[in-house]
Amino acid sequence: MNRRWHRPGWFAVALTLCGVALFSSLGSWQLRRAAEKEQLLAAFARTAQTAPVSLSEARRTASTQHFPHVRVEGRFDTAHAYLLDDQIRGQRTGVILYGVFEPLGGGPALLVNRGFLPRREDREMPVPAAETGPVALSGLYAPVPGSGLRLGGNALPGQTTWPKKTIYLDTDEIAADIGRALDDRVLLLDPDPASGFERIWTPELMPPERHRGYAFQWFSFVVAALAIFTLLHWRKESS
Repeated sequence: MNRRWHRPGWFAVALTLCGVALFSSLGSWQLRRAAEKEQLLAAFARTAQTAPVSLSEARRTASTQHFPHVRVEGRFDTAHAYLLDDQIRGQRTGVILYGVFEPLGGGPALLVNRGFLPRREDREMPVPAAETGPVALSGLYAPVPGSGLRLGGNALPGQTTWPKKTIYLDTDEIAADIGRALDDRVLLLDPDPASGFERIWTPELMPPERHRGYAFQWFSFVVAALAIFTLLHWRKESS
């Protein structure tokens, strides 16, 4: 039995070329996204080490690639707070506590991410109260964390005890709940071992490694398409 190359039809050639072009384009796009995410993570890390700016300046300069380090003075609204439930840190589940903060310089209120609290099985989870007087805060001025599929609608109006619980953060819904204007970004407080909270901040995004994994899959499809094309047209023949 000898192998002989059989001339492929135009449809097979066109289909293979389209597949190779599409899969290569998708693989390259995933590699570009991985590079962009690495740059974003690096920018996030650099910002945390910079000298803080005022909240008004942060509101002017913030962007998808820039998370200003902010120092802001004001007061917590001690009557209102929110628990972002079902959060995972490593092997632990818990909540993230958000306080409502009124900046001294005016403008919309600001949601302050005070940090992560792990859930305790043996007793009720304590929720540290916010400071009652004037306070200066510093942290990263960042976008609201992303959320998955929203099920059940807005649960805030039906709750009567504080802090209220939610499985996603929607600044419009919270603004309606507290009856005042609210910034569409949040403040991620700087780490403080004495606070009782865990504060390890990274942008809410797909990690670069996952993008590279998807790129590998798309480039594997390129190899598979070429291999199938070759096998179909490099066939055995009876001698």
